[in-house]
Amino acid sequence: MPTIHLAINGRDYPVDADPQTSLLTVLREHLDLTGSKYGCGEGQCGACTVLIDGKAQRSCVTRVGTVSQRQITTIEGLAAGEELHPVQEAFLEAGAMQCGYCTSGMIMSAVGLLKRNPKPQEKEIIDFMDGNVCRCGTYPRIVSAIQKAAAAMARSGAERGAGR
Repeated sequence: MPTIHLAINGRDYPVDADPQTSLLTVLREHLDLTGSKYGCGEGQCGACTVLIDGKAQRSCVTRVGTVSQRQITTIEGLAAGEELHPVQEAFLEAGAMQCGYCTSGMIMSAVGLLKRNPKPQEKEIIDFMDGNVCRCGTYPRIVSAIQKAAAAMARSGAERGAGR
């Protein structure tokens, strides 16, 4: 198998994997980065969302051979040491999770949204997050958390994480 070089959370990882293997499989099974979850395997639920060059993408349908040397950020790469990313903090404050299975994908999608649009309106948040499924139905708290994170980031001028 060829060696594929991945840039994940600011570190370089050489991985021996078939280029057609999903990025999610490589993250979870080769690198033990298990924050991204397997949900549907079809890119429809958002549980596996990561940032690739700052853009939210579904890792279950992304072939690892297509992301060599691109900047990949997983949920494990958002916090700066013990300091959570503003979106992570907002999710905790808003209680925007119950079972937690979708949470990392929701957070990564929200970070991608705020990177693209730092001051989204409620409808823009809802439209952007539409591809992320929460079986517990915490959608109103998720939208609230994203609004809180946007406000906090605007106040602090922060855009931490997300592809440092």
